[in-house]
Amino acid sequence: MHGYGWWMSMRQGDEKPKVTRELLLRVLAYARPYWKHIAGMLTTILLSTGLSLLTPLIFRNMIDVVLPAKDTQRLILLGVALLFIPALNGGISVIQRRLNSTVGEGVIYDLRSTLFAHLQHMSLRFFTNTKTGELMSRLNSDVVGAQNAISNTIVNIVTNFIQTVALLIVMISLEWRLTIISVLILPLFIVTAQRIGSVLRDIAREAMDINAQMNAHMNETLNIGGALLVKLFGRTREEEKRFRERAANVRDIGIRRAVIGSSFFVIFGLVTAVGTALVYGLGGYFVITDVFTVGTIVAFGSYLGQLYGSLQGLVSAPVDFSTSMVSFERVFEVIDLPQDIAEQENAIELKDVRGELQFENVTFNYKVDESILLKDVKRYGKVENVTAVLSGGNADASSIKRRVERSAASNSAEAGSASQARDIALSGISFTAHPGQLVALVGPSGAGKTTITYLIPRLYDPTDGDIKIDGHNLKEVTLESLSHSIGMVTQETYLFHDSIRTNLTYAKPDATQEEIEAAAKAANIHAFIMDLSEGYDTIVGERGYRLSGGEKQRIALARVILKNPRILVLDEATSSLDSESESLIQEALKRVMAGRTSIVIAHRLSTILAADVILVMDRGKIVERGTHEELIQTGGIYSQLYETQFRGDKE
Repeated sequence: MHGYGWWMSMRQGDEKPKVTRELLLRVLAYARPYWKHIAGMLTTILLSTGLSLLTPLIFRNMIDVVLPAKDTQRLILLGVALLFIPALNGGISVIQRRLNSTVGEGVIYDLRSTLFAHLQHMSLRFFTNTKTGELMSRLNSDVVGAQNAISNTIVNIVTNFIQTVALLIVMISLEWRLTIISVLILPLFIVTAQRIGSVLRDIAREAMDINAQMNAHMNETLNIGGALLVKLFGRTREEEKRFRERAANVRDIGIRRAVIGSSFFVIFGLVTAVGTALVYGLGGYFVITDVFTVGTIVAFGSYLGQLYGSLQGLVSAPVDFSTSMVSFERVFEVIDLPQDIAEQENAIELKDVRGELQFENVTFNYKVDESILLKDVKRYGKVENVTAVLSGGNADASSIKRRVERSAASNSAEAGSASQARDIALSGISFTAHPGQLVALVGPSGAGKTTITYLIPRLYDPTDGDIKIDGHNLKEVTLESLSHSIGMVTQETYLFHDSIRTNLTYAKPDATQEEIEAAAKAANIHAFIMDLSEGYDTIVGERGYRLSGGEKQRIALARVILKNPRILVLDEATSSLDSESESLIQEALKRVMAGRTSIVIAHRLSTILAADVILVMDRGKIVERGTHEELIQTGGIYSQLYETQFRGDKE
């Protein structure tokens, strides 16, 4: 199996990291807490190597001394020794495996914990520009690959080195000429392994990509959304046919891979047989000419197999080590990413928040700083690399970006002056929301309303200008206290695949049942929950898919009520709901917003009429502000929106 592992380890051999002193020191820093375990592993390696050298010598003594002398007592002792050595070696291997797994799993835990903690502090900008699959690969595949450098690769290198040196010393002491012949066969093995390994590596990559296409097809069509779409359009047979084609590709390349892999073992066996034949041929001649005994050649033959295995491990060690270093580099890339939403060292903790919110000449654009993003990595066999799941295409990211840019430019040209397309999302935004006021944001889609709401809880930082709460700049307060002071309900409600109770208490983990029910009643959702067979312990499904849009929104409102923030930010997305759900939500909103500073993206006239001030947005700017009556009289954008969007509410 050494040969198979050798070519498999070369899957990422084309990635050549710069193994610098700094990188090695950083890698070893993760091994430092486990130095006692590593020292224990080295001790077990030495013991195991020493024991493995004894068995051939016992056979030699048995053949050359015991059997000719017909020494029964010594024969029994050697037989017991042949039983004792593997038993002792087995016990040592169990201890070594425990030490190895302790180091390996410990390093995985340390790396994953560090990675996850760092990602928790990354801004929303990072997540909107990073594929979830890539993050999962960093936390899983790369972390496991990185720990291999400490728990497996380095240990294997040391093990093979010690075994090789020990074997060569013993073999040279037995017969130096046979030892030289044994080593001379190694170049022939290396050339053969490299050539066949290159072919197998290409087939392995192709096989992983074909598997990824099949898995991507399953992911797209077997989730709730995909399955619903297939049924609605009556595409069941077509999808079955498409899957059979991709499964057939997996089958065919699997057969091809197995045949070529088998040929590798055959050729590897022949190369090894050449060395073995030369050793036994010359050794047999030496036995015939009385240069050494039969026991010596038997012992030498046993050592020969061990030597080839150890030398092969040393040959593949650079590839294994470089592969592990690639994984470490990918892990460190995430850990080293700068935090664009950072908390100052002397940040102020917000207390007794009154709820005054000020925007002072705020400008913002969504331009991405490449330094905070992850590099694109080609991952063979990963579903997220399959760009076109149904058609089977695999366009690269740059071509997709070019098409998107051309499409955006075309749409912008067609839209003319009515288009909201622009480079700057917000420009010169200034307003003040006094404690307890309701500020309504209105305007066409893409005008910048949602961007304003994202800046308030500091999901992004403004490019220019300041945002203040009770006179404190958001950049000067602690992120935790800011989060406690602000409650936000987005248009797309997100619920965890868990119980209603767990989703509600996410806002306040120590909430009592009375508090939970009070919040649910305020959001007009308690009666609905109690009608469910499991009540508050009902599982909502992935992203709350088992609930209607109105039910999810009311649970989201109850969650915010339970949090009890002083400032409320919400997207009052009720346009797609039925009249009953909308009425329940509107009634709940009145209770939620009472006494709080509220910033609301208004979709209904009732909210606008209740607003203390209306901010009319267009192309990232506040173009009008005032009450409903004041804005109607101006005859500007608001009056147009009123005629097209809100007049129906009044009627």
